[in-house]
Parts: sequence; structure tokens; C-alpha cells
Amino acid sequence: MTKRKNHSAEFKARVALDAIREEMTLAELSKKYGVHSGQISTWKRAALDNMTSAFQRRGRDPEPEVSAAEVEKLHSKIGQLVVERDFLADASRQLLGTRGKKW
Repeated sequence: MTKRKNHSAEFKARVALDAIREEMTLAELSKKYGVHSGQISTWKRAALDNMTSAFQRRGRDPEPEVSAAEVEKLHSKIGQLVVERDFLADASRQLLGTRGKKW
């Protein structure tokens, strides 16, 4: 029985990139690098699945998820504030008459 090989991340990336390019078949890549074709497919899939992380900004937290209940609560608060603003604007026009300025 042979001992397992531990491949470096750079080697895996190079093999996965060659597999993504599809210039050679998996059998040819397997022969070239001495790695089983199933392993190459796994590395290729992992590279494609994690490719978006290379383009994400570091140091920033992703946008927090907002629940529908919270959105509904904020919409009702906005509605309440609009009604209050309109009421106060009308009241100030009535009190000040023509001196009142429109928003």
C-alpha cells in the first residue's frame, strides 16, 4: 500500500485551473500531474464554488438580513411620521396664515 500524497494549495490551484481551461481531458491531466481524475474534478468543483470569495471585499461584513416583520414595522413608522408632518404643516399654516412657509 502506498502512502497518501499531500499536495500544496498552489499545486491544487494549478491543476484546477488547467481543468477549468479544458485544453486537455481529465485523463491527460491525470497522467500529466499524477493525480486521479476524480480528485481533479473535486478540485475543479471546489475552485469554481469558491471563486466568488476572491472578489469579495475584505474587512466588511455582509449586508445583514432584514426580516419581513422589521420592514413592515419600519414602513408603519414612516407612515406615522408622514401623517404627523402633514398635520403639523397644516396646523402651522393655519396659525401663521400667509406668513407660513410651505415645505
